[in-house]
Amino acid sequence: MRHASGYRKLNRTHEHRKAMFSNMCGSLIEHEQIKTTLPKAKELRPIIEKMITLAKRGDLHARRQAASMLKQDKDVIKLFDVLAARYKDRAGGYTRVLKAGFRYGDMAPMAIIEFVERDTSAKGAADRARVEAEEAANA
Repeated sequence: MRHASGYRKLNRTHEHRKAMFSNMCGSLIEHEQIKTTLPKAKELRPIIEKMITLAKRGDLHARRQAASMLKQDKDVIKLFDVLAARYKDRAGGYTRVLKAGFRYGDMAPMAIIEFVERDTSAKGAADRARVEAEEAANA
């Protein structure tokens, strides 16, 4: 019997899983919506919800715990300044997972994981700013 199996291993080592979810948390915080496979999205949900709960706590220890999980400082800043303020009155349930069909190459079930009450202009904003800066530099 497989009691308390706890989580999906996703056919990866512990270190690979930890790095993958760290990167996915950063991408979700930056873009507020990402498309991934359904099992990865379902495993990411409790991780990102705990990060939001840390951000709502807002003290220095919580900030350091979040920084140890996230790769980039800009993600920690957005988590604590923008997302914590947005969800201060919400008692959990900060994300939703929407099924998005199947991937063409291998028929893997795909899903979109996004923040509830997300900012729709956040997705791709960094890329748009980078392209505009490059065009201004070249012109």
